[in-house]
Amino acid sequence: MNNMSDKNSLKSVTIVCDGSSLGNGKGVTKAAAVALLGYKGFWRAVGEYLGNATNQQAEIAAATLGLKALREPCRVRVLSDSRYVVETMKGNFRRKTNHEWWEQLDKVIKQHEITWEWTEGHAGHIVQEAVDKAARKIASLERVDQIVLRDAVDTVGVIEI
Repeated sequence: MNNMSDKNSLKSVTIVCDGSSLGNGKGVTKAAAVALLGYKGFWRAVGEYLGNATNQQAEIAAATLGLKALREPCRVRVLSDSRYVVETMKGNFRRKTNHEWWEQLDKVIKQHEITWEWTEGHAGHIVQEAVDKAARKIASLERVDQIVLRDAVDTVGVIEI
């Protein structure tokens, strides 16, 4: 990726990610991370059941999961409703905690050209709402369910954002 032709040939992908931690702040939690990856209006979903993790950790894991799912270097817009993740990745917040979670994210960002964007949660954004619903459902099921992920993709349909 040293010359401009390599940069210009990167695929443009959008990742909308969300984490959910049911019982956050109340001891043992059930957490999950989900990301929807969009390319030319078509979407695929990836999810992971995290077990006992905080909401912030689940949000970091969701971004990591989405970027890890890319099969080649890409130009990526990462949309998250977590100001914590977006502002930390932009360099505006210091990393005071969750260091092992940030290390995982750092490992997957190196090969990509990434723009971090905050999107308001629970505000009617179709892709964000679908990823939020899927993360909450996987957390409550305590396992990744392909039907839940397929439902998220079906909810979004074919749309470019």
